[in-house]
Amino acid sequence: MSKILIVDDEKDIVDLLSYNLGKEGFSTVKAYDGEAAIGLVRSGKPDLMILDLMLPKMNGLDVCKAIRRNPETANLPIIMLTAKGDEIDKIIGLEIGADDYITKPFSVKELVARVRSILRRMQDVEKKTGNEEFEYKDMKINYASCLVKISGKPVTLSPTELKLLFFLSRNQGRVYSRNQILDHVWGDDTFITDRAVDVHIRRLRSQIEKDMENPNYILTVRGFGYKFADKK
Repeated sequence: MSKILIVDDEKDIVDLLSYNLGKEGFSTVKAYDGEAAIGLVRSGKPDLMILDLMLPKMNGLDVCKAIRRNPETANLPIIMLTAKGDEIDKIIGLEIGADDYITKPFSVKELVARVRSILRRMQDVEKKTGNEEFEYKDMKINYASCLVKISGKPVTLSPTELKLLFFLSRNQGRVYSRNQILDHVWGDDTFITDRAVDVHIRRLRSQIEKDMENPNYILTVRGFGYKFADKK
């Protein structure tokens, strides 16, 4: 049974989500401020977190940053939940490492679908398929253990970033459009736009590239999309 951490300062929303996720077979843990959320991530080891942006003590963006900085929690899937509908808030959330984003008021059915989609994505990343290891320049990937190293140092990536890197590296040299990447990485039940692909690519590059303006691994093919660099 997957454990979902729900973080929101509105008790009614937390209780509503807890009830509906429980009906769908999930167990839930509740937090009402940012500091409590970080404590529960470390002690409770949830499988996914639904995180409100506006929180007391520590806001959702800072919580997300703290989780991504810690190697022990960096792989936790995060859905950002907020009343703000501005595009800039959505982009910021994705840039700091959120896997998905939903605005209030929201459909509980849609949120549950997003939870299932991200957990399924995480399971896909962990599957042992094809060659289990990949090396290119200073990068080493172990697909089975989900371990990525650059120049011998481990890199912490979110589940979405891992799956994006795994997909492109397993198809080295092949160019994919944003919509094709959405289909392969997020699947048919995706709720994000093709612009979010650019944000996740930028976030991934910030983790693996020495120079984001002159990347070695994830290359932009102008007018079409992205590819992992060709074999030398």
